[in-house]
Amino acid sequence: MATRGLVVGATVVMLSATAIVGAGIHMKGQAFFQDSPKELVDEVWQIIDKSYVDGTFNQVDWRATREDYLERSYDGNDQAYDAIREMLGQLEDPYTRFMDPDEFRSMQIDTSGELTGVGIQLSQEEETNDLIVVSPIEDTPAFDVGIQSQDKIIAIDGQSTVGMDIDAAVNLIRGPIGSSVTLTVNREGKELEFEIVRARIEIHPVRYSVRDDVPGQVGYIRLTQFSAIAAQEMRDALETLETDGVAGYVLDLRANPGGLLHASVDIARMLIDDGTIVSTVNRQGISDVERANGQALTDKPLVVLVDGGSASASEILSGALQDHERAILVGTQTFGKGLVQSVRGVGQGSGLAVTIAKYYTPDHRDINKEGISPDLVVELNEEQRDFLRANRAAIGTMDDPQYARAIEALKDQL
Repeated sequence: MATRGLVVGATVVMLSATAIVGAGIHMKGQAFFQDSPKELVDEVWQIIDKSYVDGTFNQVDWRATREDYLERSYDGNDQAYDAIREMLGQLEDPYTRFMDPDEFRSMQIDTSGELTGVGIQLSQEEETNDLIVVSPIEDTPAFDVGIQSQDKIIAIDGQSTVGMDIDAAVNLIRGPIGSSVTLTVNREGKELEFEIVRARIEIHPVRYSVRDDVPGQVGYIRLTQFSAIAAQEMRDALETLETDGVAGYVLDLRANPGGLLHASVDIARMLIDDGTIVSTVNRQGISDVERANGQALTDKPLVVLVDGGSASASEILSGALQDHERAILVGTQTFGKGLVQSVRGVGQGSGLAVTIAKYYTPDHRDINKEGISPDLVVELNEEQRDFLRANRAAIGTMDDPQYARAIEALKDQL
């Protein structure tokens, strides 16, 4: 898979009838399911056999697995789909997943910004299989009702999620515009219930403005996901703010769950003039290194805001900026996903996401399950979170404690 086809989002699926894959999907190795459902089962097995990041396949005898599943009889596609999911389940990797044609079509929806749904990014915890909210998308129904990063979804419309896989959860949460779904979540031991009305959502990944919070003004940029258009919108923002003559920048990556690898690299090149940005290593130990290209758009002081919802592509960017001492990170520990997936078509319209590599920061830090520690830790208490949730216009202002601390750090640099 070419680099531009790689997905590094923390999410297995975005519950707004899309995913953060965008236009970078490659359709390699597509079979046509002509003779029997076994062709699809074998195609998926072959892809995993050739490219999965763990050469031990989670200590599973992968060749014996092939024999087992090809000896079975399948009456139709649905039985093959179930068998593939069962087969992939042996890897115990929530990011390697099979998608039937409906699920894959949803994942292929253009990430230019028009979504339909509730607006949350969802992950499945590897050890417990709990369904965890990575973050709600800002200005979406889920965000508006108060869904938070790290909420554990324990029921959907009253149906327990115990033992439920992420695909089944997606199917329950999806629905027509204007209809509602009730999510029951566990938040730090408290059970909360939210009724959410599904809607059509327009999302632009970059918002920016000029603030008077430091002498000479500050350029505030909020980047919400690394979609196919994120790099161009980021370039437009930086060029405009440079023309405006701001003295420094605050880049807000809070609640940004990741997205396309090439988008994070492209944006890093706008801020770092020289050196390594990220390296990815496959199971053969082959390293693919992405470097800056001497075309940074600014070298002005920079502070980056991160939190537990900042994942994967956000961690690639913030890790590179931190390792190069290009920026000060303010906030809380990031999510901790250091894995890369490729997404490809299989069968007649189905899809497969496969974990093919681990990524490392320029200082060769492996942040998977660890996250990145900010240089300045600023925790928000429940009262502060409630205030910002109820007053979204206060996010990225001096009424936002993490932003206010970022401004202090930026003043120190200036």
